[in-house]
Amino acid sequence: MIRADTLQVVEFGLGSEVFAVPVAMVREILDYGAPAQVPSGPAHFVGLTDVRGQGVPTLDLRRRLGMEAVEPTLATRILILDIPVPDRTLTLGVVIDRVLSVSSYDTAQIDPAPDIGVRWASQYITGVVRRESGFVVIIDAARIFTTEDAARIGDETRMIEA
Repeated sequence: MIRADTLQVVEFGLGSEVFAVPVAMVREILDYGAPAQVPSGPAHFVGLTDVRGQGVPTLDLRRRLGMEAVEPTLATRILILDIPVPDRTLTLGVVIDRVLSVSSYDTAQIDPAPDIGVRWASQYITGVVRRESGFVVIIDAARIFTTEDAARIGDETRMIEA
């Protein structure tokens, strides 16, 4: 049983960094398959992933965070996330280097996002958990994948499906 003061997350790696998103947002984890190309999207938009007949807009999280793109490996996965945004739930595929684990943290273990000292804008970070092996950065998926991006990608997806 998960307590109210506990956050359960899916931890994943991008390079040597460890990130996490709440389990509640993760619909499923897919083996990597190259998304179908869609022209004219932002650099981090890599195309559409077929999820049981539905075209799900897919983003490369490395590129979205300003990290160097890498070739997919056998460990590369696509997280299918259901992200609550003000007027709906946005379903996105997110390409990551590898899935590490499902973990639970007491909310008291989660420090606020630092204002300096990280490579990513602090508004993209919900919090940071310190571990002996380093840090786990809990990302704010709703902010990383902004409504503006969502609207643009949604419009492009609708044009392709029409």
